[in-house]
Amino acid sequence: MNGAILIVDDEPKIVKQAQDYLERSDFRVVTASDGQLPLIQARHEHPDLVVLDLNLPGMNGLDVCRTLRRESDVPIIMLTARVDETDRLIGLELGADDYITKPFSPRELVARVRAVLRRVQGELRQPGVLSAADLELDLLGHRVKRAGELIHLTRTEFDLLATLVQHPGQTFSRAQLLDRLHGVAYDGFDRSIDAHIKNLRRKLEADPTEPRYVITVYGIGYRFADEEDS
Repeated sequence: MNGAILIVDDEPKIVKQAQDYLERSDFRVVTASDGQLPLIQARHEHPDLVVLDLNLPGMNGLDVCRTLRRESDVPIIMLTARVDETDRLIGLELGADDYITKPFSPRELVARVRAVLRRVQGELRQPGVLSAADLELDLLGHRVKRAGELIHLTRTEFDLLATLVQHPGQTFSRAQLLDRLHGVAYDGFDRSIDAHIKNLRRKLEADPTEPRYVITVYGIGYRFADEEDS
């Protein structure tokens, strides 16, 4: 068994199709159709990943995402029929790890689920501890400390920080960071990186408007600070 997936969507046809494909790929699937039930199921079922529609009756998907993220770091893939990029950015800023726009191929969903879980399980990370400035990143434990204080990051935020810390001073374009996080076949949008960087700075920096760690290289992307930035 590859793990447990919680699908939250109020369209039975989509849920059935996604469930069938995931179960054929040896995942255990739990489903919910409104905004309240998935919170209860997540607390009791402890899924390995949540596939979450943004447009739900009752409690909307953004509120569900916000509540899930307060309670755990379970990976979240958003489903959205909305074409407005703002909706996707809001979801990513709330802590979602990835998104898929409806209509989507169920094969793509399975591939995205596997990609996120591989990243979560550390197959793309090397064991050990990274130190930079007053930060300490435990790559196996998926923990980061700043001056000895534990800072809670989502897995996507942690992997993004680890990529930058492993290459101090090197500037990564948004596309390169997407490739590092999701793989070269990932068809994401560049501004999703900006949303994750915003979250990372909010948690990590004393003053997110004057970042000490993750530096913007205007017109190019981001890099981790080096000695010349001190």
